[in-house]
Order: sequence, then C-alpha cells, then structure tokens
Amino acid sequence: MNLLQAIVLAIVQGVSEFLPISSSGHLILVPHFLGWPDQGLAFDVAVHVGTLLAVLIYFRRTIVALARAWIDSIVKRIPTREARLAWQLLVATVPVGLAGLLFDDYIEQHLRRPEFVAGTLALFGLLMYAVDRLARSGRDEYSLSWAQVGLIGVAQALALMPGTSRSGITITAGRLTGLTRSAAARFSFLLAVPGIAAAGGYEGLKLATGAVPVDWPPILVGMVCSALAGIVCIHVMIRFIERIGLLPFTVYRLLVALVILLVAV
Repeated sequence: MNLLQAIVLAIVQGVSEFLPISSSGHLILVPHFLGWPDQGLAFDVAVHVGTLLAVLIYFRRTIVALARAWIDSIVKRIPTREARLAWQLLVATVPVGLAGLLFDDYIEQHLRRPEFVAGTLALFGLLMYAVDRLARSGRDEYSLSWAQVGLIGVAQALALMPGTSRSGITITAGRLTGLTRSAAARFSFLLAVPGIAAAGGYEGLKLATGAVPVDWPPILVGMVCSALAGIVCIHVMIRFIERIGLLPFTVYRLLVALVILLVAV
C-alpha cells in the first residue's frame, strides 16, 4: 500500500464511521472499484484507532465527566445522570461484543461481498428514513431507559454486517426510542468509544499473534488522517443533523447500492 491509498482509505473510514453510510461497506467497495489490493488487518486496526481518537478528542470534556461519575458511582455510591449514562454505554456495548465473538469468522468469510453490501445499504437506509420520519422526538440521551439502551445495543450488533453502518443503525434505534436527531447522534458517537475500543483490541490481538509483517508509514498516516477526518465529520453531523435530517444519507445509500448492482455484481 502506498501513502496515497492510505490517505484515501483513512479519510473514507474517518468520514463513513460517523455518517450513517457504513464504514465497513466503503472500505470494501473503494478498493474494489479502484482496483487496489485489500488493505490488510493492520491498516483496518489503525484507522479504527484513528476514529476512536476522533471521538475521544471531540467529546473529551463529556467523556472525562462520564468517567469521573462512573468511578464515583462505584467508589462513593453517588448516583448521577452522568454515571447512569456511562453505565448504559457500557451495557449497550455487550451485544456487539458477544456477536463479534460468535459471528466474526462467518462475517469475514461470507458477508464481505458487494451484492450483500448493496442489500444492507438499501434496506437499512430505507429503515433509517422511515423511523426518522415517523418517530416522536424531544428527549436527550440522559433520558433513556435500560430497555431502550438494550434496543440500541442489539441494533449496534447488527452493524457487524458490512453495509449496515454502526452510526446509522444506532441513530435509527435512538430515534425509535424518542431521542432528537442530535441526541441520537451524540449517544451513537459516545457508544463508539467502548465499541471501537473493543473491536480494535480484538483485531489488534489477532494482529499481534499473527505473523504478518507491518508496514508502519501507511499505518501511521492512516491513523492520523482517519482521526482528523473523524473530528470534522462529528462536528458537521452534530451541528447540522437537526436541520438536514437523515434523508440525504438514505438517498446516498440507495445510489451507492444501485451503482454496486450495476457495476460490481
């Protein structure tokens, strides 16, 4: 992999991780259309670490407050809304962790196909738009019940399927529970911290125990570029989602699905 390929794929990951358009699907499709070889596990781990850094940097004050409240809830038994949200983010990560352990090999071997990505892009894009249009909203992320958190957690597990979009399916589930668009996006992005950390740790362990050599320059460039792209994307999404809604992302997903069916299948 050369540095240009690393930069392009890192930006694709940084943007598509936080827009509801599927990062895994785009990391499969972009090399496919450009005729590039598979970027490899090491690069995938690096750009996911980059998007994790983007969330940690952008939400640093919120994350520090949640972490302190979570520790206080254990040590001092002090219940606060921040502590409750921190626990809910951890609980919502459990389903995707279990699903990853059970189905990761099957997904890698059978679902990373362009036609499958096209189907999930279209199906979950239409579902996202329907829920966004029909759901009542007006609540923030601190108002979620434990059952609603469980629903979002199960929804996140579905994002293991390429083309689904982790942010898209969790924002959809958040909207279904009555969260505003911006609140659903914030919860989705905060949920990325334990989710991406767990996935990155798992993939990193596979990398560390494997015998594949690591080409460090594109790895480091990919990590930095995905972090920068992620920060910009989070800022734009949070700022404008209440105004633009989710329809543009549904239209984009449908167009990409159509292109896949016409060209790649």
